[in-house]
Amino acid sequence: MSPLSSFLAVIVLFTVILVAYLTKQFQKENLNYLSSNQMKSTNKKVKTIEKEKVVAETLNGRFAMIGLIAAMGAYLTTGQIIPGFV
Repeated sequence: MSPLSSFLAVIVLFTVILVAYLTKQFQKENLNYLSSNQMKSTNKKVKTIEKEKVVAETLNGRFAMIGLIAAMGAYLTTGQIIPGFV
């Protein structure tokens, strides 16, 4: 196994572990969000945010950060944003 392929395997493994950890943390936060009491208001027109929207935005932000870190890592190691792309 070449050093480059072993390096890439380590990076992929690290990414998988990070995504699994963030997903588990997100599930805990989601349970806390759902079980917490919403602020009580006397106003009858209270807008509620659907759980699916909160989930989607949180996952989108986390995966965007993973992509940003991957792009910075690629640039720092190869000098190119997309390695191998001319």
